[in-house]
Amino acid sequence: MAGHSKWANIQHRKGRQDAARSKLFSKLAKEITVAAKMGDPDPDKNPRLRLAVKEAKSQSVPKDVIDRAIKKSQGGDAENYDEIRYEGYGPGGVAVIVEAMTDNRNRTASTVRSTFSKNGGNLGETGSVGFMFDRKGAVFYPAETGDADTVMMAAIEAGAEDVESSEDGHVIYCADTDLNDVSNALEGELGESNSAKLIWRPTTTTELDLDGMQKLMKLIDALEDDDDIQNVTANFEASDEVMAQL
Repeated sequence: MAGHSKWANIQHRKGRQDAARSKLFSKLAKEITVAAKMGDPDPDKNPRLRLAVKEAKSQSVPKDVIDRAIKKSQGGDAENYDEIRYEGYGPGGVAVIVEAMTDNRNRTASTVRSTFSKNGGNLGETGSVGFMFDRKGAVFYPAETGDADTVMMAAIEAGAEDVESSEDGHVIYCADTDLNDVSNALEGELGESNSAKLIWRPTTTTELDLDGMQKLMKLIDALEDDDDIQNVTANFEASDEVMAQL
């Protein structure tokens, strides 16, 4: 799944280079608040919260922002968010999954539908593209962590399912329900990871040329600009030449 590996790396770089850092911080803080509200406010006793805090730290979210997000979950004024998944097709027939957290379902649905329409896509029904993805845990390590064989052995020992290694780094995949355990085991062998989170991994991909990629990125950027949208995943594949021109 070379295309998805590149997409994961695009997401990672985009997150680190995003000019609107406050928007990124806000989305990560929202996930922390929701995770803490749904379970224990102690990350050591709440796997989802632990992973949310880890992801926030990987994106350089300040400790006081993380602490405030956890405390907010314990207050009576904490907002109630619904977690919703939207599915549709982007330019070139690429399958797109959009994950949202919203306090107003109607507003978010209207915005997502409009964004797809304005950017050459079509919002479908739930399940319309989901069958082309598997829900997986993904743990990201930088290339300097070790060579492919070293990381592969550590991944096997940790109970992971698959590893993709490239000059950009290593992506270790596992069952979605095993992410917390696998992430902890890998830390013992390889040290702190860059990131550990649940992702949608494509089982089939659609190849795009430069024009198709530019149109797709426009749609994804527009979706990610919405405060209610937490994650966007697409099952594209593109050549190294196309990726270099983006």
